[in-house]
Amino acid sequence: MTTLSLPFSTERLLLRLFTPGDLDDVHAYQGLPEVARYLYRQPLTREQCVQSLERRSSGTAWAEDGDDLVLAVCSADEEKVLGEVVLKLASAQARQAEIGWIFNPAYGGRGYATEAARATATLAFAELGVHRLFARLDVLNTGSVRVCERLGMRREAHLVESDLDGERWGSEYVYATLAREWKTDRA
Repeated sequence: MTTLSLPFSTERLLLRLFTPGDLDDVHAYQGLPEVARYLYRQPLTREQCVQSLERRSSGTAWAEDGDDLVLAVCSADEEKVLGEVVLKLASAQARQAEIGWIFNPAYGGRGYATEAARATATLAFAELGVHRLFARLDVLNTGSVRVCERLGMRREAHLVESDLDGERWGSEYVYATLAREWKTDRA
């Protein structure tokens, strides 16, 4: 099992494992149709959020393809959950991970997603030994496109009508950066 420096802080945020006490905050955004839209699923019910929190609170071994680490993003001033970031081990052998984020729209436009994603990417490269970090996002999710661009990730692909969201065909962008590029960008 990989030992991580959790929780960790940024200038304005605290990133930590979820706890069952986060239920109200998590359901406040995971239950919204406008959030679920870009995740190609229905909004989560309160019971689904309870189940999700039970699984997330234990962390991950970060050893096999598909393992993921999901962190609560809280304001440094209070324990309220603003959103979450996720790292999913896409290929243990190739040391590739997918990064993602979901935030309560009530906290949008303040740079929290960028700040949390930057800290999570640094964790992926520095502590988890990731070689390539990528993000897949709906092309209509302009907020996430901006986050990827602020992080200095390159757009590697435009997947046209690659997923079905109910009745709507969704297209995706794939953004990525390599560990050596991340180090160069931060120097």
